[in-house]
Amino acid sequence: MKTTRINQAASQPTRVSRRPGQTTKKVKPRWGKTWTWSVSGYMLDRRSHEEIREICLGAGLAGIEGAPPLFEGRSDLQLKAIGAQYRAAGLDIPTFHLPFAAEDDLSSFYETARKKAVDHVRHWMERSLCLGATIGIQHASTSRHGVDADGLDTYLRQLGKSLGVLLPLADSLSYTLAIENLPPAGEGDRFMGRPEHFERVQKEFAHPRLGFCLDTGHALMSRREHADAFIDAMSSRLVAFHLADNAGDRDSHLAPGRGLVDWKKIFRRAAEVGYPGCMCIETPPFAPGPDYAIEAWRQMVLDADALVAQALE
Repeated sequence: MKTTRINQAASQPTRVSRRPGQTTKKVKPRWGKTWTWSVSGYMLDRRSHEEIREICLGAGLAGIEGAPPLFEGRSDLQLKAIGAQYRAAGLDIPTFHLPFAAEDDLSSFYETARKKAVDHVRHWMERSLCLGATIGIQHASTSRHGVDADGLDTYLRQLGKSLGVLLPLADSLSYTLAIENLPPAGEGDRFMGRPEHFERVQKEFAHPRLGFCLDTGHALMSRREHADAFIDAMSSRLVAFHLADNAGDRDSHLAPGRGLVDWKKIFRRAAEVGYPGCMCIETPPFAPGPDYAIEAWRQMVLDADALVAQALE
């Protein structure tokens, strides 16, 4: 009987030879932090833009994630001027959280409601571009019902109709639409609340302007110790992060390190792939508020940096 010779060098792990008594040095990872920090505009909607810029510069933030309440009632020219003021200060508005009120349901089973939601999202995509944003964070559904009652395919069909309008628009704007993972509701997992939902969306709606946003707090609530499964499912389409902590039972938006999120896994995976963007800390500082001092924002950033250092040591 003919036998196959196995290449021993290729099949066996490389052995490091050392002299008796010689200790092996711990090899540090070759990758490091490749991203910057921003903070959610929803945490700053009580402040003027001048105050926001002062907070960002004092805290060591690279900018903010835009939010509609900060820019309501402004013309396109005014939005462009605001974006220019941030850039002149060395800050940026790289991402924008698109509207997610109850009426902004891109997967609504009611066509009239779904089309109105598409129009509203389209409006804010175009307006956020005036600020300089190139990534829009979007909830695929605002329904609080569990996905299993009506079936995943039903939601995907409705979302597909909305993406059929929004993704060509995103392409024309050189803009990326990033779908965020959602927390469970009283009836169980919602649409886009399971890793496999992102796998299906990638398969069904492959488009160069379709991306994903990982919300760490939502992932913990959905999958607890297996929360990092969302990173695997989002794969190369992971273009944005929402960083928030909690105890796994509610979306309490605690500052990173104040709950049970496994930050070592999150930051190691981000470093491994060389994530180049801005990670949005979607929480207030862990300090007395609501008018947090600049020092409190600075401490939140320092705490986040410490978590990264621990993850990559």
